[in-house]
Amino acid sequence: MKPVAIDAGDYRLRQFHKADRPALIEAFADDDHRRYVLNYRLLDFSDADRYIARRAAEWARGVRCSWAIAEARVDRLLGEVGLKDLDLRAGTAEAALWVHPAARRRGVAVTALTAALRFGFDTLGLHEIAYLYHEGNLASAAVARRCGFRFVGTFVSSDGRKLLRCLRVTE
Repeated sequence: MKPVAIDAGDYRLRQFHKADRPALIEAFADDDHRRYVLNYRLLDFSDADRYIARRAAEWARGVRCSWAIAEARVDRLLGEVGLKDLDLRAGTAEAALWVHPAARRRGVAVTALTAALRFGFDTLGLHEIAYLYHEGNLASAAVARRCGFRFVGTFVSSDGRKLLRCLRVTE
């Protein structure tokens, strides 16, 4: 699948590039980020390069659509939003999202996720997108509500933490 950029008003959803590496490393060093994003550690430019390459490869294989969230005016990295575990035949995916600590509490997450959901439903033809978050992650709970997800249940993750599962379906 070929990556696409999305205009999301004050933000632009685009592919990651080398200039994003310092902001990626900063974000992944943040304590809150590390509490909820357990499967990646970006400690240096080499790690960041591998992360950027992985996201590009996932687009190419059609298993994940991930966008760097950037300020439209200055192209500064603010976070990442994506649709992972894509199953185009079944019409399903899971939303994924993180926001750089310097960009939190500004509406970045809701705006970016809304744009990604629109892409998933309107462009990819998905009919169901899940959103999972750790119990106690109040920011993710608020994003889920504001983006129209409905709570459907809980389960325990492989690391023993309780996750809440929400769904958004086509209207």
